[in-house]
Amino acid sequence: MGNTEGRRIFVTDKEKAYIAGFLDGDGSIMAQLVSRKGYKLGFQIRVSIVFYQKTIHQDFLLWLKEQLGYGYVRMRNDGMSEYTIVGLREVEHVLKLLYPFLHLKKALAASVLAVIKQHPTQRKMTPQTLVRLSKQVDQTASFNYSKKRTNTSMQVMAFLKQHEILSP
Repeated sequence: MGNTEGRRIFVTDKEKAYIAGFLDGDGSIMAQLVSRKGYKLGFQIRVSIVFYQKTIHQDFLLWLKEQLGYGYVRMRNDGMSEYTIVGLREVEHVLKLLYPFLHLKKALAASVLAVIKQHPTQRKMTPQTLVRLSKQVDQTASFNYSKKRTNTSMQVMAFLKQHEILSP
């Protein structure tokens, strides 16, 4: 991915605990179903970690990026900045790093890690696997407070049936 530098900077246990606490309070761990026109199965499973902070404190997000070595920082138009890490391997690495120190989002992290572990490479994704994983993604959504969520396992199954990729 273009936003992945792949640097793995050594992070102490104290720093891991601090970053995990920040993720517990001002961060998000997400698994999403993303509609993709060019994909044979119509959907992609995207996993991400996002840390939020007022733009005046964006230097802290840049420090986080330096510590974790993945992702990108962007300023939003509402005075907030986001540090976002996207991708199966990148999110897996960061969640495994922080997992022992998470509290509020530990169950969510475990659920997202389970999705990642079972996710085959894109070319080996079968309709049945996509349906099974999309149901797991639905379960991760119960941990978050998203009001905008539109893609669910039901939409995935409807697409696959409509395109005669999945038998009824």
